[in-house]
Amino acid sequence: MKYFRQWFFLQLQCFLIGSLVDSFSLSSATSPLSVTFKVGNQAVLPCSWKQRLGEVAPSTCYIQWSSPADTVFELQGEKKWQAEEFQGRMEVPEEKLKSGDCSLVISDVQIGDTGRYESFMVVDGVRSAKTKVFIQSVKLSVSDYKSILSRGPGEDLVLDLYTQHSVKVVFQGRNSSEWSVVWMRGEEDSERMEQDVANEQLTIKNLKSSDEGMYKVMDEQGLGVSTVLLSVNGSKAVKLAQTMDNQVPTDGAVRGSCSALLLLSVLVTVFQILHLF
Repeated sequence: MKYFRQWFFLQLQCFLIGSLVDSFSLSSATSPLSVTFKVGNQAVLPCSWKQRLGEVAPSTCYIQWSSPADTVFELQGEKKWQAEEFQGRMEVPEEKLKSGDCSLVISDVQIGDTGRYESFMVVDGVRSAKTKVFIQSVKLSVSDYKSILSRGPGEDLVLDLYTQHSVKVVFQGRNSSEWSVVWMRGEEDSERMEQDVANEQLTIKNLKSSDEGMYKVMDEQGLGVSTVLLSVNGSKAVKLAQTMDNQVPTDGAVRGSCSALLLLSVLVTVFQILHLF
């Protein structure tokens, strides 16, 4: 028993020391900023080099943004470079850079852009050697759209595609476990499918009860841009819901029922009292 106590306190001591070390490590690490945007919108990853380099601007502003995998953006004077997957979608406004704002702007942000990004300023070091100075870490989250819609038979359903990177729409019927492709970008419009390229919308015309179910807009990487749950008025599911709603008593009915019960209770009580006499 004595040796067990010594062993237990030794393990406890090691655990507490380890916890203190871990806590110190975590507190000393730079915590990233967290930002969240909807897919297809413009995302801004905040950054200010003044917090690291002071108020005086470098002779030449040379900014780099990197993901854990690789560099995604570089700007040095008039020279600019973007990773292939971000081509034409990334920018650090030059007019703001010299005043300290090195925020990264991502246009038409995608679900696949989710991740951690870090910024660096490249400055002159010892003997004119270039030195990378860490500025900011930002955690970007990109969320999809979700909605529940109801339409009547014969009406149209307008699905927002949100971005030019949406390449297909898949559908799962209400009583099915299978997904089927109902639209692909580049296909010609059909009698019931019409795409509005300018507004990034897809219209499904003349809805039927068989169109009831779930629609998913997917991007090039197979990630969901939006999910729409559609009910078609007149379908069994809607009729059942309406029937259940009709069966729910109204406030007036509830009050009337309570009043009747109260009156019945009073009459029974009076009858019992009269019976005693």
